[in-house]
Amino acid sequence: MHRVVVLALPGVVPFELAIPARLFGAALGSGGNPLYSVTTCSLDGGPVDTSADFAIAVDHDRTALAQADTVVIPPSASGRQWGEEKALPVPLRDALGLVRPDARVMAICTGSFVLAAAGLLDGRPVTTHWRESDRLQGLYPDLMVNADVLFIDDGSVLTSAGVSAGIDLCLHMIRRDHGSEIANEAARSCVVPPWRDGGQAQYIRRPMVEADSTTAQARVWALEHLDRPLTLAELAARSNMSVRTFSRRFQDEVGVSPMTWLTQQRVERARELLESSDLPVDRIAEQAGFGSGGSLRQHLLAATGVSPRAYRRTFRPASADR
Repeated sequence: MHRVVVLALPGVVPFELAIPARLFGAALGSGGNPLYSVTTCSLDGGPVDTSADFAIAVDHDRTALAQADTVVIPPSASGRQWGEEKALPVPLRDALGLVRPDARVMAICTGSFVLAAAGLLDGRPVTTHWRESDRLQGLYPDLMVNADVLFIDDGSVLTSAGVSAGIDLCLHMIRRDHGSEIANEAARSCVVPPWRDGGQAQYIRRPMVEADSTTAQARVWALEHLDRPLTLAELAARSNMSVRTFSRRFQDEVGVSPMTWLTQQRVERARELLESSDLPVDRIAEQAGFGSGGSLRQHLLAATGVSPRAYRRTFRPASADR
């Protein structure tokens, strides 16, 4: 079982603190067996003040970090302050020193300030809440801060934007560990969207997409017809709009252009088929709407960094040569 340890620092934000336990706790294997254990700890094992009007009781101290396969740092007032001062207190430095070299480290929102102050983000691409990105970049010029994405997976170090982007990152990690089927079931259990690509824009000064948004009908129709060529004019017609109006509203509501979104959905469909079926790559390319195996390879490589064969080998070794 993969061990996730969440470090609650003084002034922790309760919502983000609870995200890992809720999402990873919903990831179940065969027979309903949990795939992750989630432990919450504080530096001393005592109660922790939060950013709300209540404190939380924690049963574990920092020594729990030594057993973690994944360590999560949610946002906190103290962590933000220490990160800005570039001076982590000795107990926190000692705590981070307990993390195994082979463990993954994940920051939600401004938890990235803690990792930056600890030197764990040096030279890496990272993200944080869009409102704090300039501050993080200014304090740590060696970082490659990208404020325009929901999360960044840089292998052993992962960072996310604020609030709901932490949900997206947890689901991405579940998908990375166990595939789309389990990640989607975890999302369904928690009643959250199963997938938003990490490269999707943060919702800066834009409302989150609602089910009754003006482009929702076109998106639902597109998802039902991914196996055929789809044009921008067709999508706009489904919403009874001109192409220009549809493109503008789609960008406002979803955060990316219609054709970028469509490519993302095709890639996701291909990933699901690579994970769950023995279909040849060319056939998967057809069903996902890429037309040819070469086009699928190009887009999957851009999205995941691996070929269809390598991707399938991770989830279905016996089918990797198809």
